[in-house]
Amino acid sequence: MTVARVSITADAERLVEMLRARHGPLMFHQSGGCCDGSSPMCYPQSDFRIGGSDVQLGVVADCPVYIGRAQFEYWSHTHLTIDVVPGRGAGFSLEAPEGLRFLTRSRLFTDQETAALAALAAP
Repeated sequence: MTVARVSITADAERLVEMLRARHGPLMFHQSGGCCDGSSPMCYPQSDFRIGGSDVQLGVVADCPVYIGRAQFEYWSHTHLTIDVVPGRGAGFSLEAPEGLRFLTRSRLFTDQETAALAALAAP
């Protein structure tokens, strides 16, 4: 069983395609900051430096998705879905001028998914 830690809705994927046409290759970083703690931030890949404390959750819509290690530990038991809703998001994320904002939705992994992830992590 393959378990994805992150996915994207069709609406969010359409917005990513529009942003990619303007800005080139993109990536997401799940914010762990005080202002937009549940907001995935979308950046041009060349504009964001991934550090040793970042964990790659997966790839959605050809965009790598990262999260800080501390945030990952907190959300490691959940599947994250990148969605988009009306409203103005953070000023640093590429969708901000569009009147839309990316949003992370989460759900707990099922027992079966948790077991599959544990099996992958076992030596």
